[in-house]
Amino acid sequence: MRPLDWFVLFASLASIVAYGIYKGRGSNTVNRYLLAGKTMPWYAMALSIMATQASAITFISTTGQSYVDGMRFVQFYFGLPIAMVIIAATAVPIFHRSGVYTAYEYLEKRFDSKTRSLVSAIFLIQRGLAAGISLAAPAIVLSLILGWPDRVTILVMGGLVISYTVSGGIKAVTWTDVQQMLIIFAGLFVALGTAIWLLPRGVSLGDAVSLAGAVGKLNAVVLRFDLKDQYNIWSGLIGGAFLALAYFGTDQSQVQRYLTGKSIAQSRLSLLFNAVAKVPMQFLILFTGAMVFVFYIYTKPPMLFETAELRAAGGRLERSAYERAERDFAAAFERRKAAAGELVEARRNGEAAAAARGIERYNAAQQSMDDARARGIRLVERAAGTSGFNDTNYIFLTFVTRYMPAGIVGLIMAAIFAAGMSGIAAEINSLATVSVIDIYRRHIRSGASDRHYLWASRIATAFWGCYAITFAQYAKNLGSLVVAVNMVGSLFYGGMLGVFVLAFLFPRVRGTAAFIGVLAGEAAIFYCRWFTGISFLWYNVVGCAVVVTTGVALSAARREPGTRT
Repeated sequence: MRPLDWFVLFASLASIVAYGIYKGRGSNTVNRYLLAGKTMPWYAMALSIMATQASAITFISTTGQSYVDGMRFVQFYFGLPIAMVIIAATAVPIFHRSGVYTAYEYLEKRFDSKTRSLVSAIFLIQRGLAAGISLAAPAIVLSLILGWPDRVTILVMGGLVISYTVSGGIKAVTWTDVQQMLIIFAGLFVALGTAIWLLPRGVSLGDAVSLAGAVGKLNAVVLRFDLKDQYNIWSGLIGGAFLALAYFGTDQSQVQRYLTGKSIAQSRLSLLFNAVAKVPMQFLILFTGAMVFVFYIYTKPPMLFETAELRAAGGRLERSAYERAERDFAAAFERRKAAAGELVEARRNGEAAAAARGIERYNAAQQSMDDARARGIRLVERAAGTSGFNDTNYIFLTFVTRYMPAGIVGLIMAAIFAAGMSGIAAEINSLATVSVIDIYRRHIRSGASDRHYLWASRIATAFWGCYAITFAQYAKNLGSLVVAVNMVGSLFYGGMLGVFVLAFLFPRVRGTAAFIGVLAGEAAIFYCRWFTGISFLWYNVVGCAVVVTTGVALSAARREPGTRT
């Protein structure tokens, strides 16, 4: 980081905090603090929802995911547009007309207090865990560029977020999300443009695309149906749709966004904007990772991007074996570079036979690099006494900090921080809302003044910010963060989605049946997690199906009378 980078980074962070505190003025009632007085326009809600999704995890981990595994991760989002249309048609008008602060407050209106309390507790558990993971991602950035211990960087980031979220509530969070999203868009386009610009002279964008595609980095769609494969079109369309339905339809961190809208139409428009824009945005981020891969065809990458485990191995590392792996990796890199040059030249000259031979040599060299890297990882794991080594989160950061020009590094770091702060702010704000409205006001202190609940909301916001800081100390060891955060959500979202499906679509189902259904759904999800090998995206389908089936079956068996929705 050079002086210009530091200036861009700290100026961006200071403006975000100052803007959040400024826009949060007037949040002096519970309604204004938690729902912004229902005054938000559609574009602010739309960008806030998108900013919450475009977390630091997106920049840090998704680009690395593309470098390692190609662009097939984009299939994860194929079900999102379907989910957005369904939620805009169903959940938005129901929540708005019921006059609730939280999605779970509606469950008591529809079922009973125990169902509301159970689902509120599930939300607090899963979103509390996710908040720590979201905070750990920007901490990796700060640790890399500043050389600070992780715990210090986590404290710095968490403190900045708490400062404006506690003071301004949802209004501060939403308007800072708008500002942060603009920084994120700028950082995204600059990162992609710079990655292409840094390619050697004579290597065009078309050449880069063909080189990435030759080793499967651009295979965005996998048609094979496989329950154990995390990323194929079926898991994306079906499992991804169920995950998006649960996330945007039942997770308070998202429901609270469109509850702040001026009208049902404005809230719907904010969701439909995301339905249109999210997949192209994610495609662009993954394509950036693919272009970073092409850059490293011509510039030798490190065999391992994350060196902390290597240092931890210390004297226990088999040095001779590790050095052999590095020599093999370097030799394979030179063969891949030469084969890439031959392949590009053959394609330019229209020599099909030469191109086919070039692809074969190119893929063989890539496989040799992968094999040498895998040997190095196994040696480090054995010496350090650990397993599951994963340096995906360091790939893009290494590229940015080592090769990008002054000023650009600062802008991209600012985009990562903006994304991270947006996600964390949204999470602790929603956690505080559920804690106060669904737990504290409902079960501990009912009938207090509005001012009392306002201060309770501020205290709860600070508490959950501190909780996220604490859990983030452990979350940084969870491997690929973009996978980890969705894995955590999928352990709980199926049960949450199922109970809202019962609430919206099955008027004869009542409280006890819904309550037992949620417990059964969660039991089924954890059974799948511990005893089967199916992908986590299918947990949402399984959980929802079990909740609905159990609730309907119990209601039919007891012949319960219907209730009004």
